[in-house]
Amino acid sequence: MKKIMPQEIEVWYVIPALRRELAKSFVKDHKMNQKKAAEILGITEAAISQYLKDKRGGELKFTKPELEKIKQAASKVVDDPKNMMEVLYDLCVYFRNEKVVCRMHKCKDKTLPKNCQGCSLCK
Repeated sequence: MKKIMPQEIEVWYVIPALRRELAKSFVKDHKMNQKKAAEILGITEAAISQYLKDKRGGELKFTKPELEKIKQAASKVVDDPKNMMEVLYDLCVYFRNEKVVCRMHKCKDKTLPKNCQGCSLCK
């Protein structure tokens, strides 16, 4: 069985899930059109459409408090779209510290021990 690195989990699952929730917040909460949301996120309108339909980035589900954190981040970006990269980076750091990466890593890599302490994220 192939081992998966935590960084791969972040790139394959966490970042797409964050983009999904940011896109949803931009469009639904802030009444932004898909074209503008795509510009801000630096992705295509087709990607935004897939995020909104949960066809992309849907494997990781966030808790209500986690979703609230993402909505707060979306509001920051709406106020100043130039902050998008910094806000997304800060969300990644936050979710690393909150063990979201570990939670997904344990789901996707069945070779990890139940009490995994394999990286600095687990400690």
